[in-house]
This record gives sequence, C-alpha cells and structure tokens, in this order.
Amino acid sequence: MEVLQRLHNRGSISTGEYQIDNSVKMEQDNTERMYRPWGSGSGDRRTWTISCWVKRTELGDLQYMWGAGTGGLDFLGLSFDADDTLRFRHYTSAEYCIKKTNRLFRDISAWYHIVVAVDTTDGTAGNRQKIYINGIEETSFQTSTDFDQNRETPHNQASGYFEVGTMIGSADRFNGYISELYSISGLQLAPTDFGKFDDNGVWIPIDYAGSYPGNSVRLEFKNASSMGDDTGGNHDSQPLTLQNIDASDQATDTPTNNFCTFNAVNMYGNTATLKEGATFTASTANGAFTTYGTMAPSSGKWWWEGKIQVFADTAYACIGATTNLAGLPSVSAQLSGGHVIKLSKAQKWVLNDTGYGYGAAYADGDIINVGLDLDNRKFYSYKNGTIDDANGIDISSTTFDGFGSQWMPLVITYGSGGASSYEINFGGYRTYGIGSPQSDANGYGTFEYAPPSGYYALCTKNLAEYG
Repeated sequence: MEVLQRLHNRGSISTGEYQIDNSVKMEQDNTERMYRPWGSGSGDRRTWTISCWVKRTELGDLQYMWGAGTGGLDFLGLSFDADDTLRFRHYTSAEYCIKKTNRLFRDISAWYHIVVAVDTTDGTAGNRQKIYINGIEETSFQTSTDFDQNRETPHNQASGYFEVGTMIGSADRFNGYISELYSISGLQLAPTDFGKFDDNGVWIPIDYAGSYPGNSVRLEFKNASSMGDDTGGNHDSQPLTLQNIDASDQATDTPTNNFCTFNAVNMYGNTATLKEGATFTASTANGAFTTYGTMAPSSGKWWWEGKIQVFADTAYACIGATTNLAGLPSVSAQLSGGHVIKLSKAQKWVLNDTGYGYGAAYADGDIINVGLDLDNRKFYSYKNGTIDDANGIDISSTTFDGFGSQWMPLVITYGSGGASSYEINFGGYRTYGIGSPQSDANGYGTFEYAPPSGYYALCTKNLAEYG
C-alpha cells in the first residue's frame, strides 16, 4: 500500500476506463496563465457549466483556477482561498453571488474534479448555482449568496475575457496542475456528464459526449506546441493566448495516472520553498529543511531522479529516501534517528547520522537517479546514468525497518553553507529539459535515464500493480 493514497480520489488506477494523457502545470511565480476574448459568438451569460480537474501543489495563498470578466470591478471566478477553502464568486460593485465552503482542500496528493453549473433563470434560488466536488454536490458554506433570478454573469460576455490559471485583473494565480477543462455554454450540466464512480467508489473521468453550443470550450492540453488549443470543435483555429506557458509546462500527471510529487504539507523549515508543480525545492538561506514525496510504497521497485541545481557546501545536502514516517517532518528526527539514506556533498551515505564513503563525487548540474528495490531491500544510486555501486546498500535490517516498511522519497539540507536547490523528477513533470526521453516498461514517466529492468515510476497505475 502507499501513504496518502486511500482517503478518497487520488486519480484513477483503472486501465480500462477513459484515459487523460496530459495536464498543464501552472506556477504563480512565473505569472503563467492562458486567456481569450469571448468575442461576438453566441454565448449564454445566464446558463453555463465549467468542469475541470485540478491538483494543488502549494497551500495557504489565494489562487484562482479560472475566471471571466471585463476587467476592473466586474469579474467572476473560482479559487482556493488563503485558508484553503473553495470559493466561487461574482462581483461587480456588490457581491452578486458567493459560495465559500466550510471544508478545506489541503490534499496536495489528490486530483479534485470541480464542476460549477449555473442557471440563473431557475425559479429556485439554490438551484441557480451548483458546485460539485468529485461527483458530490457541495452544500455546506460559511458564506452563501445566491444569484438573483435572470442575473447576467460575465461568463460568455462578448466584451469580456475567459482566463485559465487566474482571474481577470488578478495576480493571484493557481499553483498546480489543471486537466480536462470544459466551458459549456447554454447548459447547466451534472457531474455525471464528465465523470462517474467506479466499482471501488472512486470518482473517475469519462469522455464528455454532449454538445458544444455557441462559444463552448474544451482544453485537453495535449498539443505541446500549442497548449491553449480548443479541441471542442468551435474554436479550433483560435487557441487561447499563452502567457509564460510553453511545451515545457505540459505534464503527464493526470487524473487517470497520478504521479508522486513533493508534499507541501510534509515540508519543514522556514527557509524552504516548493514550486514548479511541487518538483522544485530550495532553501533560501542557511538552515535546515526537509521535503517528502506524496507516495510511500512498501513493495516493488521504484525509480526517480533529481538534478542538483545548487549544491551548497553544507553538512548535509541530500536526495534519498526515509522509512521514518513517524518522524515527519522534523529535520532533527531524520538526522538523529530517522533511518534515512542520503547523500552529502562530501560523498557520504549516511545512516542514523553515521557516514561512510560511497560513490562518485557530485556537482551542480549532475543528475542523481534513485533505484529503490523494496522486494529485495536494496537501495541504489546513479550519477548521470552510471551506478555508484552494483551491490547497492542493504536496507533489510531492522535498523531501517524499525519504523515501518513504507519508504518515502526525501530531500534534506542542513548546515551553514548557504542555499541548496533540487529539481526532482518522478516522471509526471520536471523543470529541466531531457535530451532523449526514457520511460519505464509500462510506458509511464519521462526520465533522462531509463529505469533498469523491473523498476517503475511512482504513479498510481504502477502502485496498483506493484506497490
């Protein structure tokens, strides 16, 4: 089994259902967004539906997933707020509609399916706007104002814009992944038009079979050279304009194959930052931080890689794994009693704060591959595709398994040598370019160096089979 993967929807692990191939990675620090004017097409401002899948990677900030409006004080949008609630609102000079949830959305290992379905012509106020999360209508709100009957919204307004990754005029942009986004004009649809519960009770996507009236939009993010392509059929020749988004922002981390990333909840150290789809982590000053993966298998053979961007001359600057899940997220617990395997700049592999010489020297720009064999209890490391020691490190002793059998990817830095930063690639997204892309034997993941035979990327499809 794996940590954080059994609570609710984490991305389908079914191989026979509808498959989604791509998502787009969004990063607020890069001012990324895509947008398009609605134009003079026949769009319905009273009745419409937006459906999208999102995976969060950073918490605690106001982040708009999409929005519509004409600028200034005339906007409509869906956001995760700074308190990690979900909020849908339409605002001009007053709050014409607002729905702010009571529950929090802090699971950064999960894909959420969100549907906002509007019909302001409905005679029942509570039916004029409906919000569904993973197939279930949201009904508990700390703030709730319904649309007035027949209210015209900025959505589909000819003089306005539609934006993905932010809201009109806002600098509060989404951090995470967005996949399979629909804007359907003229129809208030149900979540069952876009998804269903599988035999295990997990909400999974289905291929939308409905119509695309007026200026409806479908974004699949599957064309790397034109990430804003509308594949719904109405605007094939008019893709959304991209701001700071290109082929490097296309990901294979999707609702139907959810990949490991680093975990913003299990991150320690006030100097630590996490960004770029939770694949880039750094310390901004002297000190200590730890960052952990969202998946922790207990069996199988697993492969990931990390590129050293800046490897400070610190006491510890490490890429590895830990079995001390009880010690999360403390740096001191990992160093003094964490049973971790980690690499320092002095080329020392460390167990329980006791180092011994191992492997080749590493430098900025090197790619370190991790081969974690939990079937034979071995840990292997590679420098730029070359194995350090074919015998690996034996992790079969009770010294390692004392805290449990699950192993979690780990990055840690501790010392006074300055900043360190790492770019991690679990296969679903990475920030650095790859010269000759390699995947595992199942075709999952994109790596610089091919996984050895029998090793697989950390993703839900592989975990279902091997983990």
